Amino acid sequence: MVVVHAVVFVLGGALVVSAPFSALGTFVVPRGVPDRLTRLVFVAMRHVFDLSLRPERSAARERTMAFYAPVALLTLPIVWLSCLLVGYTAIFWALGASSWGVAFTISRLSLLYLGSDTRHLPAATVVAFSETVLSLLLAAILVSYLPTMYSAFSQREAAVTGLETRAGSPPSPVKMLIRYHRIQGMDHIGEVWPTWQAWFEVVEESHTALQPLVFYRSPQPGRSWVTAAGAVLDTAALVASTLERPRDPPAELCIRAGYLCLQRIARVFAIPFNPDPAPTDPISVTQAEFAAVCDALAGAGVPLKKDREQAWRDFAGWRVNYDAVLVALAVLTAAPPALWSSDRVPHRRSAFVPPTKRARDVALAITAGRRLT
Repeated sequence: MVVVHAVVFVLGGALVVSAPFSALGTFVVPRGVPDRLTRLVFVAMRHVFDLSLRPERSAARERTMAFYAPVALLTLPIVWLSCLLVGYTAIFWALGASSWGVAFTISRLSLLYLGSDTRHLPAATVVAFSETVLSLLLAAILVSYLPTMYSAFSQREAAVTGLETRAGSPPSPVKMLIRYHRIQGMDHIGEVWPTWQAWFEVVEESHTALQPLVFYRSPQPGRSWVTAAGAVLDTAALVASTLERPRDPPAELCIRAGYLCLQRIARVFAIPFNPDPAPTDPISVTQAEFAAVCDALAGAGVPLKKDREQAWRDFAGWRVNYDAVLVALAVLTAAPPALWSSDRVPHRRSAFVPPTKRARDVALAITAGRRLT
């Protein structure tokens, strides 16, 4: 019987420890640390939302999915406190509580700081005090980091909102290039790259440290930080490869900042990718789609290079750096449809496929050059 009590005590202690470590990994540790408990909560909540949205139209889906990240985030403290409640119940039972019901009552009262009678249990007063401290600590962590999250969210969305002026909604590299050509002239497009290079650097830091931010949706249904990133990167890739104009080093640096950002966020979610792909590796954009975009740009009077074949090879050489992770993150976040990002895969996925697994499948399919289904 002593062995059983010892085993229950250890299991309860492991459950208790899992809650604060999950909170630390999710909010406090500045480096992206994957946490199984947080991932379990977000995946389970995604199943619930996907099941409820299966027959819904895209507009209704967008309205409902706006609640996904906030609901999952507010579920986290409930799960953490439940781990404390069950874990300390096991500990109190192992310390000599007369029954599981009594142990649960002591744990419940200690968790809510309502006071509990532990005089008949040796060392239980210290244990009850630790349960109260941990419950208050977990609540304090969530409350203190919510303003930080919303500050990072607002900073991210300011640039995404501003992009609609240039690239439309949903954002498109074609709209962006044509708009610059008609309104300001292509010489002014260089103003975009420093702003978005800085944006990629900030998003990389905030979305790897505060991972729930990845799932927060933009205030407007047609916007998404993922599709905005894709539109800017594709615009920069077209400028660097296809437009008839002098070489634009800031555009190339913006591409590098962008694919490093997306790759590091993808790494946190265990999405596979090749960090050093060859320029000839397959991408999800076909040459025919590229040719159609070139025709649309040429029809609007945008000056293009004469050698379309070389332009395609150069574009693919830039796109291959971010292609797999861009599409996989669009799947992970269920981003609204946009050219050359979330339109690369079916917008609706099976509710029984975790979003991280589906994103991994997409990335592997692109890397292997398979058709996405």
